[in-house]
Amino acid sequence: MASRLVAAAAASSSSSPLARLVSRRGLAGAADHHGPPKVNIWQEPMNPANWKEEQFVLASLAMWGGIFYGVGRLFSGKKEDKTTEAAPAQA
Repeated sequence: MASRLVAAAAASSSSSPLARLVSRRGLAGAADHHGPPKVNIWQEPMNPANWKEEQFVLASLAMWGGIFYGVGRLFSGKKEDKTTEAAPAQA
């Protein structure tokens, strides 16, 4: 809102020093892409450089979570009793 007022004031008087400070370009450069477009993970699963940033973060967090979970299970020290044979029934 304030920028509109400043631009309107600058446009009305072209000789004022305020007119030189107002940018005329606006958002003209917003459509310029810098590099290749980003795609979804399932479109290029073997090329993480082209993934969208949010999806790359989620995939990375899932990978690190799986690694920490696996290492924790490996070194937890819990010894489970793996006897699968049933005790003989006594008659």
